[in-house]
Amino acid sequence: MMKLGIILDMDGVLYRGEEPIKGAREAVGFLKGRGIPFVLLTNNSTKTPGSYREKLLRMGIEVSEERIVTSGLATRLYMEEHFKPGKVFVIGGEGLLEEMKCLGWGVVDVEGAKKGGWRDVEYVVVGLDPDLTYEKLKYGTLAVRKGARFIGTNPDTTYPAEEGLYPGAGAIIAALKASTGAEPLIIGKPNEPAYDVAREKLDGVEEIWMVGDRLDTDIAFAKRFGMKAVMVLTGVSSLEDVEGSGIRPDLVLTGIGELPGYIEAELGEEG
Repeated sequence: MMKLGIILDMDGVLYRGEEPIKGAREAVGFLKGRGIPFVLLTNNSTKTPGSYREKLLRMGIEVSEERIVTSGLATRLYMEEHFKPGKVFVIGGEGLLEEMKCLGWGVVDVEGAKKGGWRDVEYVVVGLDPDLTYEKLKYGTLAVRKGARFIGTNPDTTYPAEEGLYPGAGAIIAALKASTGAEPLIIGKPNEPAYDVAREKLDGVEEIWMVGDRLDTDIAFAKRFGMKAVMVLTGVSSLEDVEGSGIRPDLVLTGIGELPGYIEAELGEEG
């Protein structure tokens, strides 16, 4: 029988803000019960994998920290492997800040930047920042224009929450692009660094299904790396978006609750 692995996006797939999406707990329970390897891969860098585990637990969804990959974690792992140590300036949430501190290269905060520390910054790392200030953009701009490497965690211009769509990391990255003229290295979906981390955690699987809510990140990611593209309609993209896009999912579900049935049918046919 085919060895199947699943990558699940989180925002807009398992929950919106603090509200779980119908069927999410059951779908994750199904994967665990059937012994189907899975990874939760989110482009949201505001929390660490440990914090996301706690958030999911509050919704009745139990997932080990090792199964959770954030764009912040993927950014740290990429920087460790590809770059030499240097001071980092972070525009992002607590999760991204914690990952950058784990590098051990030294983080310059706004207060340090005000004292001239921005001149020593070698990497400006930008993610979703709920506490974004003009000061952060100012010192990020100064550092990049002086020659610091510009790294973005993910390209999502919005993310789905209880009230609707909020500005995402991509909107903040766009501001810095406009003020510097520099092109950032983007780590998260739909790009290779995020795929490499998730694929390593699904070692041994023969086919991967990517389940997500965004055409431009999740579904494009699946298509780029030969995964089955499963889109749910509980997040950002709609059926109208699919019709107007060149990016086509292989399967569209109203929500994550429908996933177990399709997996059962697929594995049943294989058997």
